[in-house]
Amino acid sequence: MTDPETVTSRAFLPYPTSTLSPPIIPNDLSSFKSRGISEVQRDLQQKLRELREQYLACIDHFNWNKLVYEASIQFEPVVGQTYFLYAMSRGNMLSMIAPSEWKQRHLATVRLNMDRQWKVESIGEDVKPTELFGTEE
Repeated sequence: MTDPETVTSRAFLPYPTSTLSPPIIPNDLSSFKSRGISEVQRDLQQKLRELREQYLACIDHFNWNKLVYEASIQFEPVVGQTYFLYAMSRGNMLSMIAPSEWKQRHLATVRLNMDRQWKVESIGEDVKPTELFGTEE
């Protein structure tokens, strides 16, 4: 004989407990999975694109800073001031003379930030960073 308490507790189970119970038919989750996969792929691809852009910007920033710090500097630059980077016959040179006042090849106009990093304000007309740094984008 069966205990009436056991029978009552079986009646509230979320799954069948008898062979006479209706069959369990699993839900079709294929659309849920395909939507999830496509959304995750789209989101991760966007994040990867953003990371790639940040990485390339960081490399570009590093290359310009290296180029300026390796240039000939005959004065101590002041934070917040704008200077001009020129390509000379004996190497690059940082100057206070504007491109309109001097007929040398102007590479970039740069400003020294508080953290001693150079920010490129503008690039010279005929200057291609990929040629300067030997990088491909």
